[in-house]
Amino acid sequence: MSIKPLADRVVIKMIEAEETTKGGIILPGNAKEKPQIAEVLAVGPGGLVDGKEVAMNVKVGDRVITSKYSGTEIKIDSEEYVIVRQSDILAIVE
Repeated sequence: MSIKPLADRVVIKMIEAEETTKGGIILPGNAKEKPQIAEVLAVGPGGLVDGKEVAMNVKVGDRVITSKYSGTEIKIDSEEYVIVRQSDILAIVE
């Protein structure tokens, strides 16, 4: 199954956070911070959103930083994805 986002929405997959610190300490699951870096899997067409023209600035394959608790989490075929608005994406990681 594939996901095709509408308007200014973007489908992303969060990149797992490191499980050990730089000093070698292993972090338990509840001590890890929620990851904020994700990979873009699909991008909506943009267009007219809330009466304003929106051009999409991200593309499939980009690594992005998102707002901490933004978007809608979904699970398809045991894979977890997040659908966010482009405005919830803070930066592109180069």
